[in-house]
Amino acid sequence: MLTPNASIFMPAVLTLTGIPGLESVQHWIGIPFCVMYFIAVFGNSLILGIIKYEHSLHKPMYIFLAMLGATDIALSTCILPKMLGIFWFHLPEISCAACLLQMWLIHSFQAIESGILLAMALDRYVAICDPLRHTTIFSQQLLTHTGVGPPRHPRAAIPVAPCLVLLKCHLKFYRTTVKSHTYCEHMAIVNKIYGLFIAFSILGFDTIFITLSYVQVFITVFQLPQKEARFKAFNTCIVHICVFLQFYLLAFFSFFTHRFGSHIPLYVHIILSNLYLLVPPFLNPIVYGMKSMV
Repeated sequence: MLTPNASIFMPAVLTLTGIPGLESVQHWIGIPFCVMYFIAVFGNSLILGIIKYEHSLHKPMYIFLAMLGATDIALSTCILPKMLGIFWFHLPEISCAACLLQMWLIHSFQAIESGILLAMALDRYVAICDPLRHTTIFSQQLLTHTGVGPPRHPRAAIPVAPCLVLLKCHLKFYRTTVKSHTYCEHMAIVNKIYGLFIAFSILGFDTIFITLSYVQVFITVFQLPQKEARFKAFNTCIVHICVFLQFYLLAFFSFFTHRFGSHIPLYVHIILSNLYLLVPPFLNPIVYGMKSMV
């Protein structure tokens, strides 16, 4: 006869095996990921330092850029240490508590980054479409609230709360502690459908508002009488659009291949899951650095 707790299967430790089918070359795969991470940390730290000490850059557009850089560093740091621990040091085990914390941090920083990209789009919208009200709308109080508010914002935490229940149900049903992945991703560890729900409930709405903002911006820009003014406004927005596209396109492409790409090899899913969290932090400082030289 089963004891009351006999049907409960909640292990203390999970095992992440890395990239299935590529175990023999995982240590080589870790090298470009590590290089991308260090470039991301160095580049975004450099941006943070420049904005902090250059008082002429203490403007909404650059303050949002600094927030984006800090979030990029945090987001990539959430996954890389564990990934390299698996690839290089054969440390596949992770506690359930640490796994849940990692999922919560990834979701939270993704929600924060999406919110910052939305704020940057609205900043450009007001600056170009209603410039006389820009200083009033993007006040110091609003910037401060934007900077300290996202970590406490319900949309960054509430959607992840059911992950504990879903993880318990998943482990109870499958009764396995071995997962083919390099970090605790919600679609691989918990539930693909719920992962898509979180993605669209947070990133989806932001994408819609960002797109509408830039559509209105371009309508206004093309109505400007002076060619030089049009070029300046367009040049400012195009960099933000590049950052916006690389973040959302990579994220949604990874989400959809997880949900609907059952014919795609598992190692492709896992590599994409790592790239969509590492590539934007790696490319953002490069994109903004190139823009500053133009």
